Amino acid sequence: MSELSATRPEIFNEIEQREFDVLAQSDPLWRKAFANGAVRKTLVLVLLALLWESYARILSNPLLFPTFFDTVAALFGSIVSGELPRAAVYTLSLLLKGYAAGIVIAAALTAFASVSRFGADLLETLTAMFNPLPSIALLPLALIWFGLGQNSVIFVLIHAVLWAVALNTYSGFKSLSPTLKMVGQNYGLSAFGYIARILIPGAFPSILTGLKVGWAFAWRTLIAAELVFGVSSGSGGLGWFVFEKKNQLLIPDVFAGLLTVILFGLAVENLIFRVIEKRTVRRWGMAT
Repeated sequence: MSELSATRPEIFNEIEQREFDVLAQSDPLWRKAFANGAVRKTLVLVLLALLWESYARILSNPLLFPTFFDTVAALFGSIVSGELPRAAVYTLSLLLKGYAAGIVIAAALTAFASVSRFGADLLETLTAMFNPLPSIALLPLALIWFGLGQNSVIFVLIHAVLWAVALNTYSGFKSLSPTLKMVGQNYGLSAFGYIARILIPGAFPSILTGLKVGWAFAWRTLIAAELVFGVSSGSGGLGWFVFEKKNQLLIPDVFAGLLTVILFGLAVENLIFRVIEKRTVRRWGMAT
């Protein structure tokens, strides 16, 4: 019994402490370069250009699919002659007019929907009616209502921009935190101050998404509309440039016009919207 009651001796194990040197291992140059988004996107574009060139050489039919280098040569030739810059300026001027007008109307509708139940019902009804309607389908009516001129194209562009911007903006307003809305109401802000100081900053990620979608809709709608508008009036921008070169069987020039459309889209996305996103959404910590 005495043996069972005996206390077990304590056992202490000392752990030998060693100092380990941390070696700073630098990443190789290719990994640092690949971590840059601009470098990765450039590599994607280079790969697409190589695939384009390879497929065109395998097909060996310039009337169907010219090579990438022939397209670039036609692009520089059109730039030097001034034909492509004139078409691009004409297209961009129309785009800015229609895009700005669409944003203004969308802002007015969304503001009315944010402060009035009737305005919300009006916006939801109009969006459900007209948002599924392709913008280019309204061009024949626009030509009848406004005649041959810029007003017809601007009307179609407004339709392309309006519903995308209004729908995303209003969705952002609705998804805003109720606490944030109560703060604005407790401060006694006016309707304009409530929208400008509470709703717009809080819903800016959705607003920016609407602006991007509206831009994409307007850009491709404008090119398609110019194909019809240019044929009708004998003048136009990039769409008319593409149509005219197709009639002349200058297929490299056709691809040069399409490449210009693509380059403008990449420039707007990466030089305008990306900068706005970095200085607002990401800086405010609202990026998802």
